[in-house]
Amino acid sequence: MVRLRLIGAIVALLALVIDQASKQWLLHVYGIADKQPVRVASFLDIVLAWNRGISYSLFTTDSARGPWILLALTLTATVLLMAWLWRTDQSGTAFALGLLIGGALGNAYDRFAYGAVVDFVHFHIAGFSWYIFNGADVAICMGVAVLLLSSLITQPAVEPASKMPKNTG
Repeated sequence: MVRLRLIGAIVALLALVIDQASKQWLLHVYGIADKQPVRVASFLDIVLAWNRGISYSLFTTDSARGPWILLALTLTATVLLMAWLWRTDQSGTAFALGLLIGGALGNAYDRFAYGAVVDFVHFHIAGFSWYIFNGADVAICMGVAVLLLSSLITQPAVEPASKMPKNTG
């Protein structure tokens, strides 16, 4: 189990570092605020968007307490995910939880530092515009996908019929 915790911690750290490195570079080195939108491909732009809500800008708030409430919720969820990671005995689950934890911490840092999450990837094609997102969001979505897949693939332990209690009724 120590190995699985280590896997989860390394994945979380990598997700957090990649997310924050991309955001810090775009904000403070490249200066995306002054150069946006940046067309990368006909279907992809890099733009700066400050997300004051949670995923897909749900529960957006402009109140002074809003970012702190969302930060508290994020940190609470992160602690619960860490407890799950501590108890897991599945490598797929440890990997997925690492992605979720790293993504949550990346967005939590933004809320703490800026009062909003830094989003910058904008996919659009044929009039359809996807939400603007960031690396932490990708890690979170990948973590959920891996959790779902690992739950479908992992076989639950089944007790042999000889060890099951006999029906006496």
